[in-house]
Amino acid sequence: MAARAALCVAGLALSLYALHVEREHARDPAYRAACDLARAVSCTRVFGSRWGRGLGLVEPLLGPDSVANVPNGAIGVAFYLLQGLLGPLRGRAVTLVLLGTSLASLAASLWLAGVLVLALQDLCLVCAATYLLNGLLLVINLRRLRKHKTQ
Repeated sequence: MAARAALCVAGLALSLYALHVEREHARDPAYRAACDLARAVSCTRVFGSRWGRGLGLVEPLLGPDSVANVPNGAIGVAFYLLQGLLGPLRGRAVTLVLLGTSLASLAASLWLAGVLVLALQDLCLVCAATYLLNGLLLVINLRRLRKHKTQ
């Protein structure tokens, strides 16, 4: 339980930081975040790209002004809050929701990692850290499912 809480707090902090960077960059295009270490190691460039909102998928389908085209950081906030709040609860349905949302976060992480490497040719340290957190939460949720099956 402590591991889940720590991962969720870290993920929440990174997601809020991503939202901050995106907002500051939109306000001032010259803004550079602390995670911008080089031209090809820039979270500001990633968060400010079309891939930084709606996983880069909403805009081509529904348009840039769609209510569903939210910053990826906002999706992260919702995910880590859900994982943190549901984590202490028991029951098969809760376990399945936690696992299902973890699998969705893994799919999103793999998608965005591919975008980073292939489309943006960037290394976003904040992004990479969230991908790691998502993977660790998936491991925790898989263990929880196995434990639930044996009871």
